[in-house]
Amino acid sequence: MSAGFDWPVLMRAGMRGLGLSPAAFWALTPAELAFLLGEGDGRMPMDRAGLDALAARFPDGGEM
Repeated sequence: MSAGFDWPVLMRAGMRGLGLSPAAFWALTPAELAFLLGEGDGRMPMDRAGLDALAARFPDGGEM
């Protein structure tokens, strides 16, 4: 039987550590949360400057 997710630890990492709002935290997929926490590819979690650069490169509302 799988132990499942340790929700209190994940919530603390997402909301306190990454500064996500509760709505943003719960909207993430497990893969997205793992990526933000630096899992998988060995990179550090994206910081605010990285997110701002990404948002500037791919703004919402643009044409596809």
